[in-house]
Amino acid sequence: MKLGIISDTHGYLDDRILHHLSDCHHVLHAGDIGPGAIIDQLEEAHPCTAVYGNIDDAATRARHPEYVLLDFEGVSVLMIHIAGAIERYNTNTRKLIEQHQPDVLICGHSHILKVKQDQRFGLLHINPGAAGRHGFHKTRTLLTVEAENGSLKDLKLIELGPRSKG
Repeated sequence: MKLGIISDTHGYLDDRILHHLSDCHHVLHAGDIGPGAIIDQLEEAHPCTAVYGNIDDAATRARHPEYVLLDFEGVSVLMIHIAGAIERYNTNTRKLIEQHQPDVLICGHSHILKVKQDQRFGLLHINPGAAGRHGFHKTRTLLTVEAENGSLKDLKLIELGPRSKG
């Protein structure tokens, strides 16, 4: 099952994002969705699960939870927007990790692309960076990965171009 992982769109979704996610079976949006119909557009092509982020309004928070627990082909996933630093997660995230023991933690917020094994908590930490145009990041990014038989494979970084057109 091919998963698309995206975060921090801040209301911006272009054709490049849609193109790179077009062959995904499921898209995961790790928060800071922003104004507009971002999730509706993503859901036109495939199922999409999202969590709200710190910039999201009351309507978005009513539609999407703070965190989700998912399973894809035997890979357990915890997704939350603000997790804290790897191996030193915030209190809420640490409690969720200890309670549910996910294989993978997906988060956003920092706009910093990071995929790293967390030895302390025994999980794969994934932050896809930021796909939107707001923030300090220079390059917009997203990730795709295959979940199969209890493991992830073929992780791909997709660079979408510079943060702003100019």
